[in-house]
Amino acid sequence: MASNQRTPRRQPPVLAFLGAAGTVTGSRFLLEANGSRLLVDCGLFQGLRELRQRNWSPFPVDPATIDAVVLTHAHVDHCGYLPALVRDGFAGPIVSTQWTSELAHIVLQDAAHLQEEEAAYANAKGFSKHRPALPLYTTEDAAAVPERFHTTDYHVPVPVGDGIVVELVNAGHIVGSASALVTIDGATPSRVFFSGDVGRPNHPILRAPETPPAADTFLVESTYGNRLHEPEEQALDEMAAAITRTARQGGTVVIPSFAVDRTEVLLIALGRLVADGRVPRLPIYADSPMALAVLDVYRRAIAAHAADVRLADGADPFELSGELHELRTPEESRSLNELGYPSIIISASGMATGGRVLHHLARCLPDSRCSVILPGFQSEGTRGRQLADGARSVKLLGRYVPVRAQVVELGAFSVHADAAELTEWLRPLPVPDTAYLVHGEATAADAMARRLEDELGWTAVVPTQGERVLVRR
Repeated sequence: MASNQRTPRRQPPVLAFLGAAGTVTGSRFLLEANGSRLLVDCGLFQGLRELRQRNWSPFPVDPATIDAVVLTHAHVDHCGYLPALVRDGFAGPIVSTQWTSELAHIVLQDAAHLQEEEAAYANAKGFSKHRPALPLYTTEDAAAVPERFHTTDYHVPVPVGDGIVVELVNAGHIVGSASALVTIDGATPSRVFFSGDVGRPNHPILRAPETPPAADTFLVESTYGNRLHEPEEQALDEMAAAITRTARQGGTVVIPSFAVDRTEVLLIALGRLVADGRVPRLPIYADSPMALAVLDVYRRAIAAHAADVRLADGADPFELSGELHELRTPEESRSLNELGYPSIIISASGMATGGRVLHHLARCLPDSRCSVILPGFQSEGTRGRQLADGARSVKLLGRYVPVRAQVVELGAFSVHADAAELTEWLRPLPVPDTAYLVHGEATAADAMARRLEDELGWTAVVPTQGERVLVRR
């Protein structure tokens, strides 16, 4: 781990992997150069208990000694620790795009509220090991973060330390998402590229990720480093079959969905299936206040012709099915318990780790008439992963429920590039000194490293948690 003393000016730049090393979550990379400290991303660890416990450990360096944070995008595994960092002393700028700033405010408030709510529920029901159960941070902590944001457009150099400049490029992952090129001045200038999460070339809303600039050191995500996504039409066929079967049997389709971007992608896909007559027209309940707030951001980004949006402003693309119901209150959510007709419920969280979707799963998983569609990556240790792996029962809200519903995993709805798409994204570049494979479970990161070595001739390494490496100077 990095010490709490600043790096002396004449030492070469050092990169520390404080998260997302050997795991998908907890994105945190510390770059120390020219006497300055730059943190790229500040995410929460999710999934396995041993990973979640890292959130409660003191941050590896004193937050007050960090000069700036660069935030690639607003998913909680990239931004979710910011309230704790600010609470514990960080007072510098958080550099991001405008849309990332807006989404992060929503995500962080929701994360804080969810932690407070879950702590209160655990205390009331008495199933927590902690007495009392406490949130990692509060809604007040989250409310202090937005004032730290410094927003910028793509391709605008932003000074973030002594002789350190960052430039954001479109990553095509969610609206406002970016990769970050960090240039370090010195006797021999260094360029370090942080991919963040890389989107796919066929995203229905966003432009394809930009070809990265040349750099000496690359940090490349590897979430799907050992997999290829199924063809989009095959995924749509599987979704249509699950929905049609469930509707015929009078059941409910529950879709645990990431509130940021995945809900939007799903609504467009459902609209397409309805328009093509491939599924019956069913009521669609979007049951997540955060997802609905994000939906409003996407609508505004489309209307504003945001730089990374491919859709033209016009008819609302998220209501093509004609049956969208936006549920905002707890009472509206509870009313779904009384549904007596086929329907589709889209609710957060995407890996079934918390939120309203747990209540819908508790009701529907024991019912063989129902279906659960998992439209994206499921991390180790999450309920979503258990369902994808064929679990016969899962623990929900302090008790176990049997799994009798049909479970369908659809990786094609992921907004992460797969192994082939990542390789093609990097292929035009000159060979860097080193590429570090991050944001992937060990097998995926290893596979992606071998792919870059074999196909592109790169030196590719999978770093370990807490590892420190020298950056070329």
